[in-house]
Amino acid sequence: MHHTPGPELQAFFDQHGIHDVECIFPDMAGYPRGKLMPARSFASGSELRIAQAIPMQCITGDYSYDPIFPDSDPDVQLVPDYRTLRLAPWSSVPRATVLHDCFELDGKPCAFAARSVLKTVVERYTAQGLTPVVAPEIEFYLTAPNPDTTLPFAAPLARGARGEVGQSAFSLNMLNELAPFWDEFRSALEGLGIQADTWIHEVGMTQYEINLVHGDPVAVADQAFLFKYAAKEIAIKHGLNAVFMAKPISGAQGSSMHLHQSVVDSSGRNVFCADDGSDTAAFGHFIGGLQAYVPDMMLIFAPYVNSYRRYVSGSQAPVNLEWGYDNRTTGLRIPHSGPAARRVENRIAGADANPYLAIAASLAAGLAGMDEKLPSTAPIPAGANSSALGHTLARSFLPAHQQMKHSASARHLLGESFVTGYCAAKTVEYDSYLYEVGAWERRFLGPQV
Repeated sequence: MHHTPGPELQAFFDQHGIHDVECIFPDMAGYPRGKLMPARSFASGSELRIAQAIPMQCITGDYSYDPIFPDSDPDVQLVPDYRTLRLAPWSSVPRATVLHDCFELDGKPCAFAARSVLKTVVERYTAQGLTPVVAPEIEFYLTAPNPDTTLPFAAPLARGARGEVGQSAFSLNMLNELAPFWDEFRSALEGLGIQADTWIHEVGMTQYEINLVHGDPVAVADQAFLFKYAAKEIAIKHGLNAVFMAKPISGAQGSSMHLHQSVVDSSGRNVFCADDGSDTAAFGHFIGGLQAYVPDMMLIFAPYVNSYRRYVSGSQAPVNLEWGYDNRTTGLRIPHSGPAARRVENRIAGADANPYLAIAASLAAGLAGMDEKLPSTAPIPAGANSSALGHTLARSFLPAHQQMKHSASARHLLGESFVTGYCAAKTVEYDSYLYEVGAWERRFLGPQV
């Protein structure tokens, strides 16, 4: 939709009986924040502001004002992207939802806003006559309600009046379970303009994967953001819980967000592939950039303590940034494809990663590799497991945090203020984690220490 403020927009609201508009933006976690505005005020172009710190709100609801946010807690302006105007499918009354960008009051994009970070990276490509293309694959679990968060997540009851017990990977029967949720969710995705490609039941019990159609990075990130919002809201309506944690259940499959990336030039040609179908130098340099710079930004792809439980040697969750053709053990996989579809699949990000930030970090690293003509390693042969080369990425939260905090390259690629604010907020989250005593500690330390 391409409405602008004025009578046409008000007519649209009147047509659909809309009285309120969700003015939302993704925070640091990729969670929707914002304000509800009367539709008439929105249609008239009323200015909307919110505190500058909210784009960096911690997952706990806390803020880190030191060292980046001033005590005065100034405002930023929320500016609607009218192209994202949609009817909100989760609302019990007719309501619209619109994505917003955060701008400082002097007109500069807010350095802490995830959508701004991604737009800045995409502009670097545009300045060189290049267009990045991205397609995410998003995994998540549907579980029974979990009112007692000290207890593990459990599979919901299905048509046979019992929970799924496993061995259902890629099953169409199990994809047909929970049909009322899926029917409404599918309809919601269509209404939101989310272009889902394929749907599968993944390896975990009631774990699913949805592939989004490749496209413009910002538009695709918007779709991933709204996908997660819709999944959570509609799951609740059906007595379910949509969980995007990287490792929600001990001993079960983790959930990832693989990112397929390619780059086309001004003539529409994929720069990763030569006319004869061979790999170009730019292809190798893009991989080289990912290998050189992604490790310092691991905290973007694995943002929480829980995220690091997903990286298990010997599994298909990558433990390094080796690359290979159609090799799912590598952090960077090159799927079999025709020349026009030659792409690099970054398998590092968990489903818990903010899609705007994960796409921004990956694209920024790849472009830096092309600009600096960085070499890549040799590919891992088909049939070989890259885990044998060691776990070279940060294995837990604290090393990843320290690596990003002190990284000159991360600050260069994502912005000085952003990295300072992001790492400060992540410190607040980690401190909150340390204050809580968990099940492992009670189980082993209680009786034996």
